[in-house]
Amino acid sequence: QVQLVESGGGLVQAGGSLRLSCSASGSLPYVIGWVRQAPGKEREVVSGMSGSDHNTYYADSVKYRFTISRDNDRNTVDLQMNTVKPEDTAVYYCAARGSRITVFSRNARTYTSWGQGTQVTVSS
Repeated sequence: QVQLVESGGGLVQAGGSLRLSCSASGSLPYVIGWVRQAPGKEREVVSGMSGSDHNTYYADSVKYRFTISRDNDRNTVDLQMNTVKPEDTAVYYCAARGSRITVFSRNARTYTSWGQGTQVTVSS
């Protein structure tokens, strides 16, 4: 339903920073976040928010390193990635739950709108 487009991926050295941006068509979905998939691994919801910046979630693997934020004026959700590690290498997707769903989920299977993904590669 909602169109999501990611940008900002690229190659970065371990310890560096990268900022991903997700642009949504129309208003931002209530539940929106970032899901990554590394080669040979399952999809992982690394960060998300429900409603506002005050209701955020971070996977243990990225906690205190990544920060999610939203800009309602621009209809964008960003993921600031600091102190990146080689294990952060993955395709990062912006994903959202249904428009009438207001509960955050760490299960990637419950997200129904997906961007095309942006590659993040962290070199050691």
